[in-house]
Amino acid sequence: MLRFQQKLSFSKSLTINQMIKILVDPVLIIFMLFGLILLIEGRLSSHYIVLSIMVFALSFPGSWHNQGNFVKDMLATLSQWFLIVGILLFFGYATKYLPIFSSQVLMAWVLITPLVLVLTHRIMRHYLMSNHYLAYIKKTAVIVGRNELCHQLHSRIEGNRQLSIEIKGYFDDLTVGNPKVKVGNQLLDGHMFRPMNEIADYVKRHAIDLIYITLPPSMHVQMMALLDDLKDTTASIYFVPDFFMVDLIQGRIDEIDGMPVVAMCETPFTSFNGMVKRISDIVISGVLLLLLLPLLVIVAVGVKLSSKGPVLFKQRRYGLDGQEIIVYKFRSMKVMEDGATVMQATLNDKRVTAFGKIIRKTSLDELPQFINVLQGRMSVVGPRPHAVTHNEMYRKLIKGYMIRHKVKPGITGWAQVNGCRGETKTVENMKERIEYDLEYLKKWSLALDLRIILKTILLVFKDSKAY
Repeated sequence: MLRFQQKLSFSKSLTINQMIKILVDPVLIIFMLFGLILLIEGRLSSHYIVLSIMVFALSFPGSWHNQGNFVKDMLATLSQWFLIVGILLFFGYATKYLPIFSSQVLMAWVLITPLVLVLTHRIMRHYLMSNHYLAYIKKTAVIVGRNELCHQLHSRIEGNRQLSIEIKGYFDDLTVGNPKVKVGNQLLDGHMFRPMNEIADYVKRHAIDLIYITLPPSMHVQMMALLDDLKDTTASIYFVPDFFMVDLIQGRIDEIDGMPVVAMCETPFTSFNGMVKRISDIVISGVLLLLLLPLLVIVAVGVKLSSKGPVLFKQRRYGLDGQEIIVYKFRSMKVMEDGATVMQATLNDKRVTAFGKIIRKTSLDELPQFINVLQGRMSVVGPRPHAVTHNEMYRKLIKGYMIRHKVKPGITGWAQVNGCRGETKTVENMKERIEYDLEYLKKWSLALDLRIILKTILLVFKDSKAY
């Protein structure tokens, strides 16, 4: 049984579409770099080889995520590209190696490459959706078992033309003989279902490529007998476990010394992604703190003159894995609440000072949290941290509340740029915020982080929920 699960874990990464999406950006970026070097300088120097290795590490596995939407793909590609360029320029300047590279080569590369990437994505999308390509990769399949998993699998295969999989039949002992059977959104003739003991013969006679088994683990005896029958076929066999019906957070198949294990709830920031996230946090927060230093001084003076008390307000929050951290903010209130009871700020809150209203409205009170980012306690983008007392209350009321702590809290987040900012008057308001936080964990990419940062900047000037 484990052998078939292992096949499932490796086959996903070897599909043609997946390989194209993973490699097209890194390969094109390096190809453009080498092409411009040879065109302008006439030879390839060793320092450009080092640069190409860094570029591959930063661009892999590519930013081509929105094949069906040209505008989204273009924005994702541009944001990813200019983030890579920003990181390279920062390290080039910090290490003083930047002058050894030709400014003419770098300028041409920075400006031409994103245009080539967007154009290539467009051309490749048309080709990958063409009848010629789909006919070339077409596979035939059968599904074993009739249950909710079968319905889900059928709907996803039928709804994704790019998979180019044709379902030729269904096998299930309990369904045989029924006049009409609903599978997915279709009402099928019950005669399309055959007994499971006929599957091996059917697969051989019709040269079936793929077999999807959706049987529950309780039928392991029948499953082992089925697998034994299928040893005489050349079809690829996939087991679809029923725990994939739950809402996975960064779900993936891994292994421990050859034994497959399934990640059902995992942080997106493991290994390489974690390094990329941390580097981007350091670069963005470091640059912003340097640029905003005069503004930080002005706000600090304004806080000190507006009312008695310290400039910075320190409050306990939950950080990564639910560990307590200390978060900094410019003090905007006359009180310093961090006990068993903490009241959220409300409209026309009398605790807020006159100067505090200004810095809260413009989010300037959050600027010291860039120091928290450099410390490693927070990230620039992530779920907003709540007061410890609020966490303890909401974790009992909202299912999945603590999953948001699989990543570091952020200065801004996906929930905030989608209108879930400010006071949460009801549990339903908080549930909506948590739904956005969990969606961020599922869909994280550098492009999404940059999109959130840009939307946050725009919201600073027009957000009516900031008070």
